[in-house]
Amino acid sequence: MKTINVAIIGMGNCASSLLQGIHYYRDRGEKDLTGLMHREIGGYKPGDIRIVAAFDIDRRKVGRDAAAAVFEKPNCTAEFCTPVPETGIVVRMGKILDGFSDHMRDYDGQYTFLPADDPEPDRGDVVHVLRETKTEVLLNYLPVGSEKATRFYAECALDAGTAFINNIPVFIASDPEWGRRFTEKNLPLIGDDVKSQIGATIIHRMLTDLFGKRGVTLDRTYQLNTGGNTDFLNMLNRSRLVSKKESKTEAVQSVAARRLSDENIHIGPSDYVAWQKDNKVCFIRMEGKIFGDVPMNLELRLSVEDSPNSGGIVIDAIRCCKMALDRGKGGVLYAPSAYFMKHPPQQYTDDEAYRMTEAFIRGTEE
Repeated sequence: MKTINVAIIGMGNCASSLLQGIHYYRDRGEKDLTGLMHREIGGYKPGDIRIVAAFDIDRRKVGRDAAAAVFEKPNCTAEFCTPVPETGIVVRMGKILDGFSDHMRDYDGQYTFLPADDPEPDRGDVVHVLRETKTEVLLNYLPVGSEKATRFYAECALDAGTAFINNIPVFIASDPEWGRRFTEKNLPLIGDDVKSQIGATIIHRMLTDLFGKRGVTLDRTYQLNTGGNTDFLNMLNRSRLVSKKESKTEAVQSVAARRLSDENIHIGPSDYVAWQKDNKVCFIRMEGKIFGDVPMNLELRLSVEDSPNSGGIVIDAIRCCKMALDRGKGGVLYAPSAYFMKHPPQQYTDDEAYRMTEAFIRGTEE
């Protein structure tokens, strides 16, 4: 049976949705595509993904089977496939570096992290695990702002010879130097900052693109987001938001008919609302002018469970990486990065990125 060996960094809500999804779709009928963009990619189905290693820094998760760890607090996402069968994979202690914000260490006495580690940790033990488990794809689910930790694990992927999917807004795939290094090692790379199936970013992008195509001048816009998961709690530390705001803002600016000045566009997390848990609420407002310079405005409210909203994207990204490995193709996967991520090395409209990704899957890309 064909499988894809995946290692996960960060056993939070997104890892929970991914693990549940692997088993949920393994048991679904062949024609049931609900929630999936592709039932099969390169001969691989969602159920062919196998978790072979996992890393975290929360003492409630370290040392537990991965299937149990993803339901431990502070995880709070929807449980749509329980119980998840034991994986036999014990969550290992990861390297902390900047992988969590100081204000979360004892937040309301809930978030109990293991003690700080060496500020310059050796990669050897992580690389050994990746090699020993025959990891093919390393998946980054670290919190926003984990710049040093993300680079550490990207180095581990290069050393171990694994593909790397960077789901957070630290610029790896969109940094030419990192792209060059993955190309030299002939290892697939997808990134940066995962774009949800039907999330704030893709809706905002589609509407912005629509304004331009319909001759509507976009004068100003904002996107405000609230949520109650640890992602939003982490982002209360505004110093960790620089790359996140850049990623989300550029995702919209890149499809605008004309770039908006900084004072006329505001996109980013707004606040942490504990009782929302993993539900994300997004508010978008767009102001512009139609025929005859007549003003108009649009307001939209989106409410969606945040982590399952990225699960279908990541399941496809994993399979695209594996397909690239099978084809002997390394370096940045430009089409999947443009379609699956907010801050790819090269931005395209979502329609263009969709067509390019379908061509990539078929093996007919230019």
